[in-house]
Amino acid sequence: MPELSVVGRAVCRHMRSKEMFYEFEGQPDPIHASGSGIYWCVYTQNCLGPDGKVAEPNACQPGRHCFEPR
Repeated sequence: MPELSVVGRAVCRHMRSKEMFYEFEGQPDPIHASGSGIYWCVYTQNCLGPDGKVAEPNACQPGRHCFEPR
C-alpha cells in the first residue's frame, strides 16, 4: 500500500479511501487525490473515527488519540 501523506504531513495509517485500492500510474498519493472525497476509518468502518470525529486527511493528524503514523 502506498505511503499516505497530505502535502508532506503524515496521516493516520488507519484512514482509507476507495482510490487506495486502484493502481494509478504516476499517482503517488491516492489519499490526497481522492476523487470521491469519501474516506473511512479501519477501526470503525465508517466515516467517523473511534473518537467520533470525521475521518479525512486534514482531520486524521497527530493529536487525535486514535492517530497512528504510517
